[in-house]
Amino acid sequence: MAAELHALRVGALRPNQLLHTYGVGAMADLPNLSVVMLGLDFWNLERSRTVPEERLLAAVRLKLGHQVDSLRLPPYLPETSDPFAEWTRVGVPVGLFPSWVRCSQCNRLGRADGGLFELLKDSVQPDRIRYVHPCSGRGGTRPVAVPARFVLACDEGHLDDFPWLYYAHRGQEPESGHSLKMTERGSTGEAANVFVSCDECGIRKSRPMSDAFGEAAQRSLPACRGRHPHLGTFEPCDRATRTLVLGSTNSWFPLQLRAFTLPHDRNPLDHVIVEFWRQLEPLATLPEATAKQLMPTQTCWPQLEAYGPDRVWHAIRSRATDGVQHQRQSDGLDLLGPEWAALASDNPVNLPDFTTHHEPVPASARSWLDRVVLVSRLREVAALYGFTRIDAPEWEVQDTQDNRRAPLSATEPTWVPCAEMRGEGVFLRFTEESVARWERSAAALHRERDVLLPAHRSWCEQRRLDATRWPGLRYVLLHTFAHMLIRELALDSGYSASGIGERIYARGGDAPMA
Repeated sequence: MAAELHALRVGALRPNQLLHTYGVGAMADLPNLSVVMLGLDFWNLERSRTVPEERLLAAVRLKLGHQVDSLRLPPYLPETSDPFAEWTRVGVPVGLFPSWVRCSQCNRLGRADGGLFELLKDSVQPDRIRYVHPCSGRGGTRPVAVPARFVLACDEGHLDDFPWLYYAHRGQEPESGHSLKMTERGSTGEAANVFVSCDECGIRKSRPMSDAFGEAAQRSLPACRGRHPHLGTFEPCDRATRTLVLGSTNSWFPLQLRAFTLPHDRNPLDHVIVEFWRQLEPLATLPEATAKQLMPTQTCWPQLEAYGPDRVWHAIRSRATDGVQHQRQSDGLDLLGPEWAALASDNPVNLPDFTTHHEPVPASARSWLDRVVLVSRLREVAALYGFTRIDAPEWEVQDTQDNRRAPLSATEPTWVPCAEMRGEGVFLRFTEESVARWERSAAALHRERDVLLPAHRSWCEQRRLDATRWPGLRYVLLHTFAHMLIRELALDSGYSASGIGERIYARGGDAPMA
């Protein structure tokens, strides 16, 4: 089904949504369909732009391997009024999921490709693409088939169709001859009021969907098949499955790395070299004279010609050398340290992507607040390197979730999707003395020992995570303060609290941050 939908435009999403809400492996509800975003192996990168952000790329390589050579924005062309123009063929590939649908008129339940339902295409109005069932609808029209409401998932990131035949027949699938129906009783929509039955196999007693949730699910559901529908693959898995309602928020959580664009001395030529590095990298291994002769044959030469062959050659060699050094030094990569240094600097900065202005600290807060910096212009790049299901990743240090990370591609990825965000913010630096004093206080230590650490261990054990990765009291303090400040800013500014984010710099030792 995925291959058939590749040529059909079935909906529209904002580019940033493809990283934060509907990324690779996530399900998206369309007017008449439900789809899953396919893996990177299926993407066409012809209209995808490379984003130069070396610090972030190095961090992604540390997670996924040094074969990752670029960060890319999702393919995009501006929409026009021509329904047959090129923009209609540019986008992110999706596949139908779940593959089971239900007739909205007669409640017949079956696979979309099983012969019971027909796909109606509409190239002019893609939101009208739908499956229909040839039963008698109102006015003689064929009623629309809607996606089945339930799917299966496990905490290893696998996702699968709900086993309707297995479930309706209480653990036994018939060899042939079955006609499933899904009916609802009452108007609450609760699982206890949704029933599945088979009219043709002699099993006429309906089974409530409530058996697929809670303790009863352990006796009612099969083991996980290790399916990745976004990749079209299966792998061994011994985890228990859980029933999810279609569209539930715990079906997909992004694993992201983020980095601010910091002041640097890179010139515009370096940005072009990074953007087209996949083309230019082979030239770095050639003799200088040969490389210069081949430069005009590269498709990116129009963007480089103004700099001249000599400058382009030196930029290519510099990039190649930097890449080797990045690979050697990636184990010591620190995304937060350089950002802290730039934000806490005594000297304000005025650049297109990073502008800071120091404000005086209120007299009433000088005992605990050391610096207030307004950041009027800020560029942040976020990269998606995987995702989880069932449980969301915790805090900024996500190493503990990597053992449950679902992959973005069936092969080792050579690029990852990213998104650019521009905005503004405020940077607050606490006095180190006040933070250290609070960390040593009896009240804080007592709460850490008796409340926070036991809760943290219990949470980690339930999710098979490393309980020793405790972020520390300093992080708890700053995270709590950040969310209180976000609520206050939302009330005062009118912004939604969900539209305001925090970036926490919590580090002790010889180079403390708070």
